[in-house]
Amino acid sequence: MTKLRIGLMDPIIAARPSADTFTRANYLNAVASRVDSFWVPDHLNALFPRSLWNQKYAGGAKILPSADACLEPWTMLGHLAARNRLGRMRLGVGVTDAGRRNPAVTAQAAATLHLLTRGRAILGIGTGEREGNEPYGVDWSKPVGRFEEAMATIRALWDSNGELVNRDSPYFPLRNAIFDLPRYRGQWPEIWIGAHGPRMLRAVGRYADGFFPAFPHRPGDYAQRLDVVRAAASDAGRDPMTIVPALWVMVVTGRTAGEVEDALESEVIKAAALNAPDDFFAQYGAQHPLGVGFTGAQDLLPQDMDEQEALSHIKAIPTEVVRNVYLAGTPDEVIERAAEWRDCGVRYIVLAHVSLMQRTLRKGLASLLSFNKVVSGLKRL
Repeated sequence: MTKLRIGLMDPIIAARPSADTFTRANYLNAVASRVDSFWVPDHLNALFPRSLWNQKYAGGAKILPSADACLEPWTMLGHLAARNRLGRMRLGVGVTDAGRRNPAVTAQAAATLHLLTRGRAILGIGTGEREGNEPYGVDWSKPVGRFEEAMATIRALWDSNGELVNRDSPYFPLRNAIFDLPRYRGQWPEIWIGAHGPRMLRAVGRYADGFFPAFPHRPGDYAQRLDVVRAAASDAGRDPMTIVPALWVMVVTGRTAGEVEDALESEVIKAAALNAPDDFFAQYGAQHPLGVGFTGAQDLLPQDMDEQEALSHIKAIPTEVVRNVYLAGTPDEVIERAAEWRDCGVRYIVLAHVSLMQRTLRKGLASLLSFNKVVSGLKRL
């Protein structure tokens, strides 16, 4: 069986003493771990209530003063590209926002990174979330339609060979547009799409080089969605087996089961479970604190929740839901769970180490040793 390839995701949050201190440390750890890729997200603010990000609830607040101090991803990727001569890892954005960013600018940024990294860029892309669009004046009424038009625009520009491009679109019309950046050795960056719903899965089959959903869902759900992706690729006249089956997961780990349980009971780690949709809660006999049918991360607006409101919401989240929002456990348990995903088709897994969000900074930092054991073990699967 083909071995898993591993990538690491950094939150790119401004740290102390310099803005990139935390990212630089994570990048060097990725180099030392000899993983395949290093990733950054695309957010303007955090996807959990800012009222909980303080030293009372999160030890990491001592070194990351604001969880909403999100650095700009393409700027950071350019910065990392200059450092990447030694590690020679692939660099990816996971995932950039198709609605908030004009697709011509995204096409330019990804093609530029591909040239600078000598062919090691990955364009992860998705619809984005309400929290990164609506508060900033970007229409959120038809995110999937906007995404489909963004993908068609990127492909039209990349395939134009420097000729004028004219294309009708309700969102991104092109009128004598020019795109003349060259391919790197005849290739554009791979496009990995973060997708879950039926329409987005079909878009993966039409446009993508990688299927890149995020937690939370179950391994069997992944296998079913991968079948939909491959069927859509066949319908589009593409080879379905060329699409990389990838997955983005958040990991909570520690040396012992007790350490893992303590981390999972931490307020900020529990609060991140608000990003799971209501149908995920229903699998564990529960209802989402924000109501029946709530879609989770797609529609979550956490920035205006005060402390008491946030605490009341997380009190209603069962521990079993929290545990399964993450890839959680001791290193051996995490590796065992990851093997289930591999058996359901995953061949590339991107890990985000989020144990630093627990109450105690000392335990959060100590969990890095367990996380590195996870990385080493997954490389052997």
